[in-house]
Amino acid sequence: MRLYDFQVKDAKGESVSLSKYEDKVLLVVNTATRCGLTPQYKELQSLYEEYRDKGFEVLDFPSNQFLNQAPGTDEEISEFCTLNYNTSFPRFKKLDVNGKDADPLFVWLKEQKKEDIGDEKTEAFEKKVKLLVPFAKEGDIKWNFGKFLINRQGEVVERFSPAYPPERLTEAIEKLL
Repeated sequence: MRLYDFQVKDAKGESVSLSKYEDKVLLVVNTATRCGLTPQYKELQSLYEEYRDKGFEVLDFPSNQFLNQAPGTDEEISEFCTLNYNTSFPRFKKLDVNGKDADPLFVWLKEQKKEDIGDEKTEAFEKKVKLLVPFAKEGDIKWNFGKFLINRQGEVVERFSPAYPPERLTEAIEKLL
């Protein structure tokens, strides 16, 4: 199975085949609008602007699973992101990324790469998160802004910690482009 085999809902509730993104390098991110990591939207937009003409896309999947930090409707989330961070990359319907109601796409993504890439900063962040989400299972997405880098063949190449700054993904993205 590849990423392109999945169907998801866009922010308006319309079904979208991820085959639409075939032959592109993708960064799939679970996001939130009221999180300490929300300013990553700015960095994600910068990456998108820098590389989209070379075949790169950011796919934004809001999730309200982490302390209800993505409240509001899909329309309100899109409006917030556009007004506050001027985002223009594709945004999809809010979904669950962990647990029994996890979207099949995120179940698959987590099966492909169980461990996040991080550094000392992300380790400190994850220790704090572990206190907030002590029931998390191995392989679960730890918090908002977990990132999966997908190659042009639809395979998960890397998984990055939520606290891993998007600006530091440049080298990994360029290798795949």
